[in-house]
Amino acid sequence: MTSAAVPGLPEPGRCLVMGVVNVTPDSFSDGGAWFDPEKAIRHGLDLVGEGADIVDVGGESTRPGAQRVSQEEELRRVVPVIEALVAEHVPVSVDTMRAEVAEAAVGAGARLVNDVSGGLADPDMPRVVAAAGVPYVVMHWRGHSHDMYNRAIYTDVVREVRDELLHRVDAVLGEGVDPSMIVLDPGLGFAKNPETGHNWSLLAHLDAFTGLGHPVLVGASRKGFLTRLLAEPDGTRRPFGECDDATVAITSLVAAAGAWCVRVHRVRPNADAVRVAAAMHAARPVDQDGIAQDSGTRKRSTQDSSTQDSSTQNSSTQDSKDDGSPRL
Repeated sequence: MTSAAVPGLPEPGRCLVMGVVNVTPDSFSDGGAWFDPEKAIRHGLDLVGEGADIVDVGGESTRPGAQRVSQEEELRRVVPVIEALVAEHVPVSVDTMRAEVAEAAVGAGARLVNDVSGGLADPDMPRVVAAAGVPYVVMHWRGHSHDMYNRAIYTDVVREVRDELLHRVDAVLGEGVDPSMIVLDPGLGFAKNPETGHNWSLLAHLDAFTGLGHPVLVGASRKGFLTRLLAEPDGTRRPFGECDDATVAITSLVAAAGAWCVRVHRVRPNADAVRVAAAMHAARPVDQDGIAQDSGTRKRSTQDSSTQDSSTQNSSTQDSKDDGSPRL
């Protein structure tokens, strides 16, 4: 589990839950259900009622193959929703790749900028974030939605994603972003081949990212690699909205593995999952450095140590009886 805190954001002492509000007509997961601003605002408030710590508002779909919308349209979609949620004291993040949209969103009260491109889509983004003094999610990214799968070529996906993220961290630090404001996201589903296990490798080795000195955000909710995992025997993929139970399973695992936050579409069961993970973590004994220990492992280690001591004693006793005579 992580005790990392990000300035200006909630600190519940457990993995945070970020609820998604897509103010778009074409998002892969909810197909325009919240495109109307009033519906989006109501949905954001509902997510908070279900346990969301942060509400992530986005106005541009990043589903595979999606075409970009104009900056003016993105602003028209997100700013009124952000303003309304902030007026209700909701911690809001903005999901955008554009510096001017991020700047307007922060002006409207957003506390965090969630940039799936990690500053690559708009070179002005790190400078704007640094000037605003808000936390910044730097996600691993290799290209826009229309061609990202063509770039999903790796020899060692964990090492390469980690190294590319570190390169982006160096770049945004160079633009003046405070190190304490940086959050990392391995970018599940973005330029990761769902057929070759890239996403599962990243999840299984989350410690490669939690050990880099920055909080880690995980966004597995309703991603394509889950629809493939849960496909019917005839290969028919499960609809995105029917993958929420699998998302909850991932949430439990990554919360226990030290994720700072999970980004999800269905909040309540994931909010339950992070609380379960936190309770399990709290029940584990800690060593003198405050690090949680597996009591079973400690017990086995003690037994192994006792067995080894006993073996050593028996060996010493036998050696003391050894007078050099040949043994039969």
